[in-house]
Amino acid sequence: MIRVLSPRRFSPGRTVAACTVLLTLVVVLVGSLLADVADPAFQGLDDGWYSLMATSHSPFWDSVNGLLNLAGYQGILVLHVLLAAALLVRRRPQAAIFTAVAGAVVILLTQLLKAGILRAHPDTPVVLTDTGSYPSGHVATTAAFLLVLAILAGRAWVWALAVLGSITMMVSRTYLQAQWLMDTAGGLCLAAAVVPLLWLAYQNICIQENIDSGRLLTWKARASRRRRAAEQ
Repeated sequence: MIRVLSPRRFSPGRTVAACTVLLTLVVVLVGSLLADVADPAFQGLDDGWYSLMATSHSPFWDSVNGLLNLAGYQGILVLHVLLAAALLVRRRPQAAIFTAVAGAVVILLTQLLKAGILRAHPDTPVVLTDTGSYPSGHVATTAAFLLVLAILAGRAWVWALAVLGSITMMVSRTYLQAQWLMDTAGGLCLAAAVVPLLWLAYQNICIQENIDSGRLLTWKARASRRRRAAEQ
């Protein structure tokens, strides 16, 4: 766990600026939907992408995206809980709290927006859908988990995985005709803004916690080796 976790400190100014842009995009989409939820300004883009996805189906990709449908919400919630539990076991309680808070806040905001806007899902979804299409809960929860993982791991390849995984879920939701393209964009922007902003509040204590836990485990490992050497 010492080598796996290497969280980095974010620049507050740059993080707030980037997250402000993302939240502005979320608000712009919300404003367009509130102005005309049945025919927002970007409906033409959504319709064009919907038509493209409708002609791309095959049995193989139907199976793959069916699995992603299950993994993208229930599966991600389970992974979120397991990650928080693993952090607690490895003496990272503050990182566990950050993980739990990030997941809970993203889910809460997603459900509030869904209930407040009540945008209709596409007419022919391949899978069951809940109330409200905007923003995509599958994309938001997936992006939130992957971002938390990338932040705590602090590795470039994990960040690449977070980007790839989020985009994959966006494509999957539109392939399944469960949500419009801009619903998935809204879910991604929401998670990509909320998680880093929360990290600004937790980063100092989480980084110091990781350093202290690493030193403790290193000291215990060295002490154990010395005891074994003395016994021999």
